[in-house]
Amino acid sequence: MSTLTSMTGYGKGEASAVGGTVTVEIRTVNHRYGEVSVRMPRTLYALENEVKRLVSAALKRGKIDVTVQLEEAGGAESVPQLDLAVARGYYDAFKRVAKELNAPQDVPVSFIMSQKGVMKDLAGALDETEVHLRLMTAVQSAVDAVVSMRSLEGLALLNDLQARRRQVAEWVDQIQLRSPQVAQDYRQKLKVRLDQLLDGIALDDARLTQEVALLADRCDITEELVRLASHFRQFDDALLLAEPVGRKLDFLMQEMNREINTIGSKSNDVGITTLVVQIKAEMEKMREQVQNVE
Repeated sequence: MSTLTSMTGYGKGEASAVGGTVTVEIRTVNHRYGEVSVRMPRTLYALENEVKRLVSAALKRGKIDVTVQLEEAGGAESVPQLDLAVARGYYDAFKRVAKELNAPQDVPVSFIMSQKGVMKDLAGALDETEVHLRLMTAVQSAVDAVVSMRSLEGLALLNDLQARRRQVAEWVDQIQLRSPQVAQDYRQKLKVRLDQLLDGIALDDARLTQEVALLADRCDITEELVRLASHFRQFDDALLLAEPVGRKLDFLMQEMNREINTIGSKSNDVGITTLVVQIKAEMEKMREQVQNVE
């Protein structure tokens, strides 16, 4: 069964921790490579790389935006906590400076309380082990939701690509059936034209055969059709691989387009040219869809 996935998805995960709730949202869009960016409270920065590793392990390709929020709980736990050792350090430092400068040594308590680190907020008081566990739980839940959405969209992409591939194959088969007839039609048209120009003079069949052979050689698309059939098989096989195949599909689309363009440039037949135009239009739609595949 195919594991084709889209690069577009959204997921949300939540987990309650002591003192608050961790909420993680993940949004993914198309990107040539895998790029993970994380926005989170400063107090959780130490866990950023671990979050990236967990996300990257499941989402291989796409621009992936991760947003982490920590909602503080109400009640007694939200009361700021005093770090008395830090306050005493500030106080002693201010006293020493005042003594050196012969300045008044009275230090207002409000001034000490306003210094960095004296009063710890809720996040600083959270149990780090608990927060780490809950954060990873929320990230995993969000990742699972994204994977689920990308898989559903991937199934839709798979069905669409397979349907368009079948249509293209039908038109290519028509080109293959039509190709041998091109030289014969050319021979008939050339003979009629020469008969009109020669007006009763005997026609050199050997020269006519030579001209038709030259045209047949210039218009021969056998190699292009063989390579195209090979690309089709590789494309079909890639759709069923249990790994990200977006880049491989994109490469195969380029190769298929190259063969179709060559067939179009060699064609000296209105019927084949019409089919080539139809194929190129359909393959352009396939290429746009492939840009969404992980």
